[in-house]
Amino acid sequence: MAVMSPVSAFAHQISPIRFRDVGVSGTMPSTGEITEEPVAQLIEEKIYVAVGKDLKESKLTLLSALHNSGGRRICILHVHQPAQLIPLSEFGTRLPASRVTEQQVTAYQKIERQNMHKILDDYLVMCHQRGVQAEKLYTEMCCIEKGIVELVSQCGIRKLIMGAAADKHYSRKMTELKSKKAIYVCSEAPASCHIQFLCKGRLIHTRGGEVLPLSSPDTGEAVTSPSKFDAEGSSDECDWTSIRSSSHGSGTSSCSSREIVGHKALIPIFRTKRKKEKLEKLLTLPQSNEDLHSSSPPSVLEGRMNDELYDQLEQAMVEASKQDAFEESVRLGKVDRDAIEAICKAKTSESLYMGESKRRKEIEEALAKENSELAKIKNQRDEVMKELQIALEQKQFLESQISNSDQIVKELEEKIISAVELLQNYKRERDELQIEHDKALKEAEELRKKQVEEASMHMLRLFSEFSFSEIKEATHNFDPSLEIGVGGYGSIYQGILRHTQVAIKMLRPNGSQGPTEYQQEVEVLSRLRHPNLVTLIGACPEAWALIYEYLPNGSLEDRLHCRDNTAPLSWQTRIRIAVELCSVLIFLHSIEPHSIVHGDLKPSNILLDANFVSKLSDFGICRLIARNENLISNTTLCHITNPKGTPMYMDPEFTLTGELTPKSDVYSFGIILLQLLTGRPALGITKEVQYALDKGNLNTLLDPSAGDWPFVQAKQLAHLALRCCEMNRRNRPDLASEVWRVLEPMRLSCGGSPSSRLGSEEHKQIPPYFICPIFQEVMQDPHVAADGFTYEAEAIRGWLDSGNDTSPMTNHKLAHCNLVPNQAIRSAIQEWLQQR
Repeated sequence: MAVMSPVSAFAHQISPIRFRDVGVSGTMPSTGEITEEPVAQLIEEKIYVAVGKDLKESKLTLLSALHNSGGRRICILHVHQPAQLIPLSEFGTRLPASRVTEQQVTAYQKIERQNMHKILDDYLVMCHQRGVQAEKLYTEMCCIEKGIVELVSQCGIRKLIMGAAADKHYSRKMTELKSKKAIYVCSEAPASCHIQFLCKGRLIHTRGGEVLPLSSPDTGEAVTSPSKFDAEGSSDECDWTSIRSSSHGSGTSSCSSREIVGHKALIPIFRTKRKKEKLEKLLTLPQSNEDLHSSSPPSVLEGRMNDELYDQLEQAMVEASKQDAFEESVRLGKVDRDAIEAICKAKTSESLYMGESKRRKEIEEALAKENSELAKIKNQRDEVMKELQIALEQKQFLESQISNSDQIVKELEEKIISAVELLQNYKRERDELQIEHDKALKEAEELRKKQVEEASMHMLRLFSEFSFSEIKEATHNFDPSLEIGVGGYGSIYQGILRHTQVAIKMLRPNGSQGPTEYQQEVEVLSRLRHPNLVTLIGACPEAWALIYEYLPNGSLEDRLHCRDNTAPLSWQTRIRIAVELCSVLIFLHSIEPHSIVHGDLKPSNILLDANFVSKLSDFGICRLIARNENLISNTTLCHITNPKGTPMYMDPEFTLTGELTPKSDVYSFGIILLQLLTGRPALGITKEVQYALDKGNLNTLLDPSAGDWPFVQAKQLAHLALRCCEMNRRNRPDLASEVWRVLEPMRLSCGGSPSSRLGSEEHKQIPPYFICPIFQEVMQDPHVAADGFTYEAEAIRGWLDSGNDTSPMTNHKLAHCNLVPNQAIRSAIQEWLQQR
């Protein structure tokens, strides 16, 4: 029984040498049925070296990796970061990629990629100059550290070397990572990847896995982390270098016809020189330098053995009990090397023969291919000669045509000259016609204005004209007891004129409104008719007096304050007044060709007839805005004027800029709507309502004299009014498309047909689930909302269209705005109505 040497015993404990029936000419015996991962695969596992675009900064990192590669292949890993600023040579500046054309970005990125490949090729040249096989792996990403982590994950990288910090941050006392990239890669890279971080060729930090033995490329001294050694410089652990048995001479590998699966020889490496010389003397084999060169791996040829491994072997030798066991191990190692060398030489010969056979076959195929190509070239030459002959004939024909064309060109030049002269004459005539056209347009505009003035005078003649004596008689010589209103314009008297009860508006000479306002109100009211506009009966130019229809219930301001002990307005009447006011404003704003902006909308200018139907009055400071007069944008019409009106109801943006727009009336409408809800003064009312809504106590602000407000409708009106009172007019809703859609359903609920409104006695007999929570009436088209409650379709749509996204019943946010018809409730309601 053979005695196992200490070296063999120790190596067997760490990683046993295992073969799979390997022999040369059938003479090498098998060592047993043992399976192991192939040595070639372990040795050829690549070392990935992350490099940057600066060759100078990454050079030491790459040299350290090359110096300690141990025969392994090197893969240059690089993440290309596209530039975010594109240089513009004509301006000498750089702009973001989003501000230059796509062609400029593509061209510059192409130049960048060419420079990247040039730099990577320089790295490969450095590897090939040192006899190390290398390849490159790159990707493109905006974040370099994320690109490195992604490559490690996608390619299954097990060993990675990269920089720990920029060279300028290096110091011999540095033991931690300084680079943000290194810190990110160290924390985010897969745990299966072993990473060594270097700075100026010095190992700063190691993360996970097997420790690669590193030595400085300049001195050959071992480079390792300071934490690996004690005070005396000895290593606590022993590293083992895997030696691959293969031939590197002449760029080919030598193996026999039977494939060698794996051979792992573990050679302990001593640190001190004395111990190293002692072991090399014991392991010296009787081989020539040429044989060693052809059979030994790069790590043995270089003669650089890891000192830590020497220390490990020394420890193993001390523990060995017999010197002859060590010598037996050396002898067995020599037998193994001789066997492997023989196998490699046989494999080399076989490879050379196969290569020569392959090259010969390729040469024969190339000759056959060349003969075929020569035949094709000959045929092509014949065709080219034929085409050349045809081209010569065409040349002669074209030369004759050119001579004819020269004559035609001369004739055309003469025609062009005459055409230019004719064109100049046409241009002069066009300019003269343009002048005449502009003159005609100016005359037409003056004629149009004249016609408008004549039409206005004609409209005035359609009204009754009253004498001053008639005015005095109707007012009993302006009896103060008949005075029903006073304002900046003057006084309004009640009187009987031509057997008709009228209201007479007398303008004071020193009042805020003069002849201009008087003429404008006559012009506007004389040509407009609307159920909610006050009717102008006639005028007295002699006294600057206007005669209106008499409205017995006075102004909205008087009724909100219950002057003369009048009954308060119910909430139904108030909602109807809001709807009527919205209707007349939509009418004024949509008139063609000039929209009319009232400009002084307030409760005192809203009059009520005997049935409390609202009538808008006082158009003295209104403005006409032409549809083609667009001073702000393509969609906003405005009129530049000096701000006039009542401050509490004036549009803040109109006050600042002097730009009067239809949205100015929307602001005033919002203030009036809040007063209808609360009955409070206009000053500061928007802040009070907003605060109450935020606190959820809107009920405390609602005017109790109006009756029991339906809270859902009141809340909906409050939100709508606050939107109308936005400081920026662009954020205010449109009356026709948004406000009307909310108010119209409320008008129907307040003043609909008798069939839809039920008395209190009948209401008690109705099943409660038949009644809409918003309209408080029997539903005709019930729909289920996201909160699970059933509403009248028109009511819930108005609630959602006004900008609400909460439930009218629970005040919680709705999951969605979809409505589902409730066919069961609809059928039950119809059956109930038929039984009644």
